[in-house]
Amino acid sequence: MELIQGLAAHAAGAELLPFRYDPGVLGPQEVEIGITHCGICHSDLHLISNDWGISQYPFIPGHEIVGTVTAVGADVHSLEAGQRVGLGWQSNSCGTCEWCSRGMENLCAQAEATCVHRNGGYADRVRANARFVIPIPEALESAHAAPLLCGGITVYNPLRTALINPSSRVGVVGIGGLGHIAIQFARVFGAEVTAFSTSAAKEEEVRALGAHNFVNTRESKAMKEMAGTQDFILSTVNADQDWGVFVQALRPTGTLCFVGVPPSPVSISAFPLITGIRTLTGNPTGSPYRLREMLDVAARHGVKAQIESFPMSKANEAIEKVKKNKVRYRAVLAN
Repeated sequence: MELIQGLAAHAAGAELLPFRYDPGVLGPQEVEIGITHCGICHSDLHLISNDWGISQYPFIPGHEIVGTVTAVGADVHSLEAGQRVGLGWQSNSCGTCEWCSRGMENLCAQAEATCVHRNGGYADRVRANARFVIPIPEALESAHAAPLLCGGITVYNPLRTALINPSSRVGVVGIGGLGHIAIQFARVFGAEVTAFSTSAAKEEEVRALGAHNFVNTRESKAMKEMAGTQDFILSTVNADQDWGVFVQALRPTGTLCFVGVPPSPVSISAFPLITGIRTLTGNPTGSPYRLREMLDVAARHGVKAQIESFPMSKANEAIEKVKKNKVRYRAVLAN
């Protein structure tokens, strides 16, 4: 079997270096993908630095993968060689537990991540269980589709789970790699969309993405005026905020949902939760079914990530730009 070639981190925080590995015999339920594009997700940066304490070196990062099927295992009948497909954060699950049987494979205790304890998409090829390899609709360009496979599903899944509809008022906190996609999906669902950002310069841009309202979170008066106006607030930021103000912005029965991870514990008063039956929640990536649905919605409604492209060989440069917040809004590596 031909070696897979990629770019690997060999120690915590180290720059990526060329790395080859033997993938072994293709499993009966596996698919091999020849990679054309791979997005750079903030999760990759955390894994390279071992911020979560789960990284094993050397490993090849990358889990927003688009490419072409190059080989299928003996038991795979849903995909065929030459088909354009995508692979996101998850590459396998047990397939038999309560959560897998309910179509919620992303909650499986034995879920396997595409680039945790295995090699991911900053490479020429990658393998995964066929159930997690999703056909890409023709209308989506590969480079723009790649970030949807993690960034897109991360915001689509909670909006969909919350049954966002044309009567909903949705707030999106943070207009970056996740937030700019969340605005588009919330608008597709027919919601009235409010963008919350510390950057007043982004107002024109977020309105072009579909936001009806813009609130500068640095202006306390503007934040106070939002009290009791939102049904669902999706926080995409990895920064500490005055979360009590966002809870106050919720209408009764409203929800504040975290998909970004603030560095400090979230501390709020229980009183507004009790009096208004308000909810604090979080949401991980989505199931294969939800991924298929999301890609179909994106294809039919023109939702796409705004990207900056880099050749795979320039992965280290791209990572540095992402770290410094200089990419608007998602970096994508191309083979």
